Amino acid sequence: MERKTLKDRLDPNPPKKLRRGPWTPALAVATAGGIGYLRPAPGTWASAAAILVGLGLHRLGGFPLLGLATLAAVALGFWACGRVLAGRPGEDPAEIVIDEVAGQWIALSATSFGIWHAGVAVFPWPAWLFPFVLFRLFDIWKPGWIGRADRREDGAGVMLDDLIAGVFAALVSVAAAGVYHGILLR
Repeated sequence: MERKTLKDRLDPNPPKKLRRGPWTPALAVATAGGIGYLRPAPGTWASAAAILVGLGLHRLGGFPLLGLATLAAVALGFWACGRVLAGRPGEDPAEIVIDEVAGQWIALSATSFGIWHAGVAVFPWPAWLFPFVLFRLFDIWKPGWIGRADRREDGAGVMLDDLIAGVFAALVSVAAAGVYHGILLR
C-alpha cells in the first residue's frame, strides 16, 4: 500500500518489503525474475524489460505470440499476487512488478497487432516508445478507474490498476497512430 499521508509516512511500522529468498515460483513470477528488486523505480525497470521482451516476442511470432504471452502474464500475475500477498491485506510492495509487465504488454499489444496486420517486418521506435511512455504515465498518474482499482486492498487490485493503465495506454497509442497515419501523413 502506498504511504500517501504524513501520518502514514511517519508510521513506525512501515509495510515490510518482500523477502529475496528462498525463491518460490510465486515470488519469482511476482518480481518478474527479480527485476522488482532493482532500484530506483522497479516498476519502470520492469516496464522497460517488458518492452524489450515484448519486441523479441513480436519478432519471433508477431502479435499472436505477444498476445499469448500477455494472457499468460495476466493469469500468472493474479496467481502470484494472490500467493505472495496472502495474509498481507492492503500491501502493494514495490518489488511486485508482474503487474507492470502484464500492463505494458497490453499497451504494446495494440501496436503489435497493427504492425503485424500490416505485414511490416520492423517494429519502428515510435511504435514502442508511445506505449511505454503512456503506460508509465497512466500507471503513475492513476486517473479514474485506474485509481479506483489501485485502492483495492487485495492481490487483484495490485494487478487491476496496471491492466487498466495498459488498456488506456493502448487506446491512446492507437488514437495517436490513427491521427499520425490518417491525418498528418496525408
